[in-house]
Amino acid sequence: MARGVLIIDRNRCKGCELCISVCPVKILSLDYENANIKGYQPMKILSPEKCIGCCNCAVICPDQVIEIMKGDTNHG
Repeated sequence: MARGVLIIDRNRCKGCELCISVCPVKILSLDYENANIKGYQPMKILSPEKCIGCCNCAVICPDQVIEIMKGDTNHG
């Protein structure tokens, strides 16, 4: 069960791969199949359920395109 939920502004992501390099569970990759509105290959989440909520990706992102929501997001 995920301990964090990643929210990504894919249209602002420049595909610099810094977030990918610091993810301890290796769940991030570039999306080579879909470019964003600026023509970059943005980051995508391969296995969102494996996110541990460490926030490494959000902290290292130079453009602040990643937000982490921690805890139980299912309040239903």
